[in-house]
Amino acid sequence: MMKNVLIVDDSPIIHNLLRKVLERNNYSVCGDAKNGKEGVDMYKELNPDIVFMDITMPVMEGLDAVKIIKEFDPDAKIIMLSAMGDDEIKEEAKQLGVDVFLKKPFDDYKIVSAISKII
Repeated sequence: MMKNVLIVDDSPIIHNLLRKVLERNNYSVCGDAKNGKEGVDMYKELNPDIVFMDITMPVMEGLDAVKIIKEFDPDAKIIMLSAMGDDEIKEEAKQLGVDVFLKKPFDDYKIVSAISKII
């Protein structure tokens, strides 16, 4: 069965890149959110199998969105995307329940292996 993926990122370039990689690898993108608030709303509505969540976004940051999603669904599978590999942020993400931390830029292999770690 095809897994549904929600992409939460304020960059259209990242959306396009992720969508292409995911679809090439038989994943379905069920939603595109531009910020954490949209991500939370779409998560509740679409109940995706996996979320790709950026950290730095307008309206609501990724870590705040993760916190709300995890309160709503403790079993949510979340892969955090970040241009910064800041250890402090990684640690906070891990404590909030983020499954995998991916540093930008990434390639097909990194994306697919991040998914395979949590499914």
